[in-house]
Amino acid sequence: MNLTRTVFVVDDQESILSAVASVLSDESYRVQTFTSAEALALGLSEGLPDLILLDIWLPGVDGLEALVNLKHTHPNLPVILMSGHAGVDIAVKAMKIGASDFLEKPLNLDHLLEKIATHLPPIDGGKAAPTKSAAAPSLASDNVGAVSLSSSQYRQRTLRGNAVLNGVGLLSGRPTGIIITPAPVDTGIVFRTLDGVVIPAHITALENFDSMTGQAKTFTANSTTLAKGGRHIRTVEHLLAALHMMGVTNALIKVDEEIPNVDGSAADYCRIIAAAGIEEQESPRIDLVVNKKIGVGNEDLAEKHVYVEPFAGFEVILRVDYPAPIGEQRFRFNPSKQSFTDEIAPARSFNTFENIDMAQQRGMVGSGYLNSHIIIHDGKVINTKLNFPDEFVRHKILDLLGDLFLLGHNLRGRVVGNMTSHGLNQSLALKIHQELSQR
Repeated sequence: MNLTRTVFVVDDQESILSAVASVLSDESYRVQTFTSAEALALGLSEGLPDLILLDIWLPGVDGLEALVNLKHTHPNLPVILMSGHAGVDIAVKAMKIGASDFLEKPLNLDHLLEKIATHLPPIDGGKAAPTKSAAAPSLASDNVGAVSLSSSQYRQRTLRGNAVLNGVGLLSGRPTGIIITPAPVDTGIVFRTLDGVVIPAHITALENFDSMTGQAKTFTANSTTLAKGGRHIRTVEHLLAALHMMGVTNALIKVDEEIPNVDGSAADYCRIIAAAGIEEQESPRIDLVVNKKIGVGNEDLAEKHVYVEPFAGFEVILRVDYPAPIGEQRFRFNPSKQSFTDEIAPARSFNTFENIDMAQQRGMVGSGYLNSHIIIHDGKVINTKLNFPDEFVRHKILDLLGDLFLLGHNLRGRVVGNMTSHGLNQSLALKIHQELSQR
């Protein structure tokens, strides 16, 4: 029950105040409504609520200015901003000021209750209902197959505060942004579009997944795109790699249609996650343990392939061999011995000038490619200095780490790959998922 929880609702539309108050009262919240920021200030002088729902567009003092005042006077009071006309830039600004979350109008009342439950857990110690990841495997079976699930020595983790980032979409070339917020245990990594469509970061949410049939599904993607209900979240792989390697198992990510791509690496994602802080949660992490070798492709240096095999811990061994100036490069990455933030995250995407030019002429990519890739032409890097002599193979590891996090679990196993691609990575993740689903 939420009988002792009080929610203040601030909006200049009486119809919205009435509807929200009715829904929250039905859920046993105590509700007070206000039509302006000035009226809210008077209400706060008489007593504090547990959470505030605050509209941005208010007469007189607007919601953003009111939020600044609230964060100064009551820094720990959760405030959820609401707006029917604001884009992701306003949402990012609100989060930077200190908003706990952001809701688009017209309000989805189920979505509203989810938000409140996330930022205002029940006072009796009960757990807020988790958002389930798609096709989450069961822990009920004890038989051991090629892969199995096991409780980890590590706990689940989420962000301590909000993380925000603006940038340019790699494919669209348009300004975009993300807001990463804390999430309850067992939520997993979940994306939410500005109009409220929830898309789990899971292999079964990959674009075109439902149109494929049988066990022989294969992927040919040049990046990783999630899709549901006609909505798409594009280029999620570098962000997922950062969350994966920084140990974040639960997070809600609000985004438009594309993750911002600042320089083609994961460095900025690591930076904003570290700035927000990481918090351990009560429940243990559930890891996916590799018991038998699982692979995709023929294991020949002349052919692309990737496999995972049993290993006490987690590591990646990868090889690439491309024309000059890249050549043959090999790298072994073990996060228990090496720093992802220092040794993998700064490795940037790469492509040839000819490929980028052709893709732009066909309208397949935006101008974001030019500023977020190591560009190769005539056997030389023409637009930047390398962060590492072997930056190319390190970036392939970065992509692999992001794509494998679509399993919804951390792996215990060794991943070995040759000339990998997003399509190959995703095919391996699918094969592992299928092995787990058969248990």
